[in-house]
Amino acid sequence: MPFRCFEAAFVIPGAESLKDKRMVVRSVKDRIRSRFNVSVAESADNDKWQRCALCFAVAASDNASAERIKQDIIGFLGSEPRIEVTQIREGT
Repeated sequence: MPFRCFEAAFVIPGAESLKDKRMVVRSVKDRIRSRFNVSVAESADNDKWQRCALCFAVAASDNASAERIKQDIIGFLGSEPRIEVTQIREGT
């Protein structure tokens, strides 16, 4: 079963507190989980109120599907108005 792992780092310009950050991050994680059926975990910058990094694990029946889902997630993150993606790192 092919899989893809990657990490997306982003800033949350509208966050003025950790509570604001958590609200945005939880919403983004929940929407990605429900839309793409993938695993998502916050991986870095837990104590910084305007920065976040999420790790994603995508499993699919074939390589093309896994790559398509990964690209769809990256596109979703790019279209989310509450965040600005700063970096995408490929996993192993």
